[in-house]
Amino acid sequence: MSRGAAAAIDAAVVASIIGATYLGLLALRFAINLRPDWSWLSALLTTTAFVSLAVVYLFVCWAISGRTAGCMIMGLRVVGSRGQAVRPATALLRALLCVFFAIGLAWCAIDSRRRSVADVVLRTRVVYSR
Repeated sequence: MSRGAAAAIDAAVVASIIGATYLGLLALRFAINLRPDWSWLSALLTTTAFVSLAVVYLFVCWAISGRTAGCMIMGLRVVGSRGQAVRPATALLRALLCVFFAIGLAWCAIDSRRRSVADVVLRTRVVYSR
């Protein structure tokens, strides 16, 4: 349950960053043209921005500290199989797996060691670290 909450918090962080960016671009466009225009905004652009930013956000957080904002709030940390810091290549692959195969997090409910599909494939663990 804590991993799901952490994932929801991280999704909210990414959505907030995208929303703030869109509002900033709209304000800039308004300052230049003096009329707001949302015609450039599309579902494809928003989806692409969300997926791209989510991968970068997760990768950078896991590669640097092993923790995202959601992990910090929930007291979690991503580590390697022996408890070491996650290598950048592993962090990138884990970010890609988590974004493009998000349903893999549901595997935690079935697995006896509470591992997601990304944990099983990449031999990572999520540990409590308050």
